[in-house]
Amino acid sequence: MSQLTTNASSILRPEDVHELLIEPVQRESVAFAASTPVTTSAPEVRFPKLTADPTAGWVAEGEEITVDDAEFADITVKPAKVAAITAVSVELAADSSPEASKVIGQALVRSLTAKIDQAWFAATTVNGPSGLKSLTGAQLVLAGSAPTNTDAFLEAITAAENVGGTITSWVMTPETALLFSRLKKQVGNEEPLLATDAASADGRKLRIAGVPVITTPYVSPVASPAPTIWGICRDRTYAVMRSDVVVDADKSVYWSSDRLGLKATARVGFGFPHEPSVIEVRLADA
Repeated sequence: MSQLTTNASSILRPEDVHELLIEPVQRESVAFAASTPVTTSAPEVRFPKLTADPTAGWVAEGEEITVDDAEFADITVKPAKVAAITAVSVELAADSSPEASKVIGQALVRSLTAKIDQAWFAATTVNGPSGLKSLTGAQLVLAGSAPTNTDAFLEAITAAENVGGTITSWVMTPETALLFSRLKKQVGNEEPLLATDAASADGRKLRIAGVPVITTPYVSPVASPAPTIWGICRDRTYAVMRSDVVVDADKSVYWSSDRLGLKATARVGFGFPHEPSVIEVRLADA
């Protein structure tokens, strides 16, 4: 039976879990970076979904104003369990220094982040939440199989604005970002069409139509038949994480190699209360 060892408590005490796991996952996961992050202790979260605005009308002086209620539905997000296990040496586990804790935390964060982001871009995930590909109300913009300009991004911004949304990030693979960063202003001119964000950490972050680009390998790749770019409105897209992230440790599984097994368990879900605000830019002609 698994037991919490004294070595494990020196690495990830309960008060350390938020700093070493929850914050890094929300910072490094594209799903959390592009969406509005929500941390909750509840088993499920409900988000209001406006289905119809109240109707205004012209009213004569002194006459009664017709009452017309806004129509709301709601969507329920029930975070699903995602877990990761990593093995570390007993010597590292015995080291209670911040550096040792950081190394171990990073390994768990990378594993959790990968699974979370894979689910966010998928239609369905076994035992996990439904992602962007499951949305039937998302709007589609075709950019052509060999784009030479950024007109499709302007169309996507307009499509979002037509339903009251504001695109706050483009999400694509690094290869797709490279494809657009190589575009030139004109034939024979080596000056790039797109500018980078000089204020970013490395000065290489790309912006398209003024909107920052987030890259991740988990979107459909540029080599696929129709690579996809997602235009995300942060205030209409939610990534939910339960606050009760658990870290367990057990020496028995790796007893013969003198290692310690660390298991992190989190619960994550996604909410899309206004699907038309999600824009799919597809590199395809039709």
